[in-house]
Amino acid sequence: MFDQQHCDPRGGQPGPVSHGRRILREEAAALATAADALDDSFAAAVRLVEGCTGAVVVTGIGKAGLVARKVSATLASTGMPSHFLHPAEAVHGDLGVLRGDDVVLALSQSGESEEIVRLLPHIAARQIPIIAITGRRGSSLGRAAAVVLVTGSVREACGLGLAPSTSTTLLMALGDALALVTSSRRSFTADDFAARHPGGSLGRQLMRVDDAMRPLPRCRTARPEETVRAVFSRPLPSRRTGAVMILDGAGRLVGLFTDSDLARLFEQTRDAAIDAPIGAVMTPRPTTVPAGARLDEALAILDSRRISELPVVDGAGRAVGLIDVVDLLGMVSPDHPALADAA
Repeated sequence: MFDQQHCDPRGGQPGPVSHGRRILREEAAALATAADALDDSFAAAVRLVEGCTGAVVVTGIGKAGLVARKVSATLASTGMPSHFLHPAEAVHGDLGVLRGDDVVLALSQSGESEEIVRLLPHIAARQIPIIAITGRRGSSLGRAAAVVLVTGSVREACGLGLAPSTSTTLLMALGDALALVTSSRRSFTADDFAARHPGGSLGRQLMRVDDAMRPLPRCRTARPEETVRAVFSRPLPSRRTGAVMILDGAGRLVGLFTDSDLARLFEQTRDAAIDAPIGAVMTPRPTTVPAGARLDEALAILDSRRISELPVVDGAGRAVGLIDVVDLLGMVSPDHPALADAA
C-alpha cells in the first residue's frame, strides 16, 4: 500500500505532504536569505516612510498587485495613511490621487511590468519618491526608485518555476517588515491599533472592559451585614449574574459571593449560614480588574484564575461594574480558553 502522504502512486511522484513541505521550505529559505541580505537600503526606506507627511501609495500589477493591496492595508492598520493605486487605472485618471507629500511603494519582481513602467514618468514628474521592492536594482523600476529593496533572483516554488509563489512571499514579507518597523519607530501603541480595529473579534478583544462590563446598577450588590437569605430574596436585575458584589458604605468592593458559594452552603448543610451576614461567608479581597483595562487583560485573568465573574473597580477600589463570562460569549473567539467553562 502506498503512503499517499509521502508518495503518489502515479509515477512515484512525491505525495502531497512531502510536496507541501518542500514548497514551504523553499519559501522559508528564500526569506532567510532575504533577511541576511537586508542592508542600509531598508533603513533608507524606513526613513522615507517615517518622514512621509502624506500617504504611502502602494502599487503593483497581477499577483504583485494583490500583495500590494495587503501591504497597503497593513500600513494603514499600523498607523501610516496608505492606499492602493492600480497602475493601469492610474493612467486613466487615477493619477489624481497622488500628492506631492506622498511616497510611492512599487512592487514588481521583474521591475519591467508594462503597467508599472508606464506609470514611472508620471510619478517622477510629480517629484514623488519611489521605494521599489523588485528583483533587480538595474531594472526599469529599480533605476527610477529613490530606494530599492532587492529580492534578488528567485526560483518560484511552482514545479514549473513559473507561478508567482516564492517571489510574492518575499514581496509581502518585505512590505510587512517595512510597515511594522516604521510603526514601531512611530511609537504606535496597542491603543492606536484598537482605534483602527473596532470591528470583529480582534476589535472586541481590544476594547475596554468598561464597554463590555455590566454597569453597577445592573449588577447584584449587597452590604456585608445583610443576610444571605435577604440578598437572594431580592428581585434580580434584568439579566441575572452569577455573583453578588459586597460593598461597604463608600461603595468599595470588600468581597464577592457567587452562586457556587451558595451551592456549597447547601452541600455542606450549613443551613444556619443562610440567615447569617453574607460578609461572614463571602470571598474577601476578590480578584478584580481596573476600569479602563483592555478586555484581553480581563480575559487573561478569567482564564488564569479559572473564574467566571470579574469585578471592575476604579482607582479608589469602588465597584463600577462586573465582567461576566456569559456576556462574552459571541464577543470573542469561541475557542478562547476563558470561555471554555461557559460554553
